[in-house]
This record gives sequence, structure tokens and C-alpha cells, in this order.
Amino acid sequence: YGMAFGLLAREAQFTLAEALAMSGFVYSGSAQLVAVNAMRGGSVPGGAAMLAVAGTILLLNARYMLYGAALRPWLGGASFWTVYPALAVLGDGNWILSMKAHAEGERDAGYVLGSGLAMFIPWLGGSWIGLSAGGLIRNPDALALDFLLVSFSAAMGVGMFKGRADLKIVGVAIVAAVLADRFLIGGSAILCAGLAGGLTAWLTYRPGEAAT
Repeated sequence: YGMAFGLLAREAQFTLAEALAMSGFVYSGSAQLVAVNAMRGGSVPGGAAMLAVAGTILLLNARYMLYGAALRPWLGGASFWTVYPALAVLGDGNWILSMKAHAEGERDAGYVLGSGLAMFIPWLGGSWIGLSAGGLIRNPDALALDFLLVSFSAAMGVGMFKGRADLKIVGVAIVAAVLADRFLIGGSAILCAGLAGGLTAWLTYRPGEAAT
């Protein structure tokens, strides 16, 4: 996934320092791929393009508010120096791993930090490899690299699925995403799907139901 971003960053004429800075500070595959594709298009002039890219990144990364809320029962009582380094390297993948570990009885906040670093460092390395070796691939678009976001999200969904009770949550999230994509600004589908699915889960939760 990091290599895919590096390839696209090369197409957008990023320097290595720029690509690594974006991977380090934004650290969101979905937001970075959308932003870089927008910058590659070049259809929006200078300042307006930067505002559009910044807005897209903020909107797509708004899902981390939901991630943080989900982690509060675990990390809410931990110290500043324990919580915020872990949140700085929090990503989609290690959030799922952390939530699964917590459900299985893990209570060491170091798990969130360790799993985050285990994904953050290869993400930077993949970005570097993709940009540095990208010249060996003449046509990155032919590899359908933008499909990585879809496949990664599907894999996350499979890993989180617990039983039939989740189907109504998934259904509501899909409807919300389709409507948001149709009627709202680009990138809002992810946030709307997360909010709608989370609200549905809260309203319909019954202890023990997810396992059926």
C-alpha cells in the first residue's frame, strides 16, 4: 500500500522528502491516494488546489474521531505520554488489531503503540521504495493501484465481521455512503458511513447478539 502511494507520488512529481513528509504527517492511505490523484489531475489552480487537497484530507481522516472514541474505554485513564505517542501512529489496520486484542482481554496500552509502529515504519519504507523504484514501472495506472483502497477496506470489514447482527449495520453504512457520495462533497461517504453505522450499532445493540 505504501509502495502504491510512492508510485503515484512519483507520477505527481513529488520529491522523496515531500513524499515521506506526507506519509509521516498525514499517514492515511485513503487520504493520501485521493489527494495525490487530485494533484496529478492539475485541473484546479494553485491555491484552490491546496485548499481542496487539505479539505479532502481532513474529511477522510475525520474517521479517526470515531477510532479515538472506540479506544477511550481502554486508553482513557492512561497518561499523556502513554496515549498520544500511540495515537500519533494509529492507523486503520492496527486499530482493528487493537480492538480485537482488547476484546480478547489485552489491557496493555503498549499494544496500541507497538502495533502502530509495526505498520507506520513499513508505510514510510514502502513510500520510499515506490517513489525511488517507480521509474521501473512505465504505466502505474495499468496496475489499478487505486483498487488497493477498496480491497484493503474489504479485508478490514471481513476481519471485523462477527455475525448476522452486523449485517444491518453494514447495510445502513452502505446506504449512507451511497447517498453521501451522490449528494454531498467528495470524501464525505466514509465519514457518513461510519457515523450511520456506529449510530445503528448503538441503537440496536443487544448483549450477545453479535455472536449469533
